[in-house]
Amino acid sequence: MRIARDGTWFYLGTPIGRFELVKLFSSILRKDEEKYFLVTPVEMVGITVEDAPFVATDFEAEGAGESQVLTFQTHVGDFAVAGPEHPIRVVRDAESGEPSPYILVRRNLEALIDRKSFYRLVELGAHHEHEGVRWFGLWSSGMFFPMIPSDELEV
Repeated sequence: MRIARDGTWFYLGTPIGRFELVKLFSSILRKDEEKYFLVTPVEMVGITVEDAPFVATDFEAEGAGESQVLTFQTHVGDFAVAGPEHPIRVVRDAESGEPSPYILVRRNLEALIDRKSFYRLVELGAHHEHEGVRWFGLWSSGMFFPMIPSDELEV
């Protein structure tokens, strides 16, 4: 079994088209160290995940600035409110500098934030001092999540 970067689940090279089946599999998914498994009371089966097992396909923002709250929804119907228990992180490709934003959804499992949502998030971003450096990032649930150092942004 394999999960593609876009969140599509495959079995024997064929996409699993039934949402209910994908949702069921996602509910028994676990990550131990850097490996992913489907775990039932009787067996534990390893699976391949190309990037993150989930994709955050939408979000809602309430409030503004430091009091802003961002609630994400994944392609399998999970919700995560960005904050201490569900941090946002951004990884930049070493060669291209292309950002890949993630949110922790549950039990060590992340969702890749899709491109349209990421562009919407950037519109909500703000500059803030973080660990002695000025960053452009996001506020949610009273926490600041740095995305890129402010001095690296093109003006």
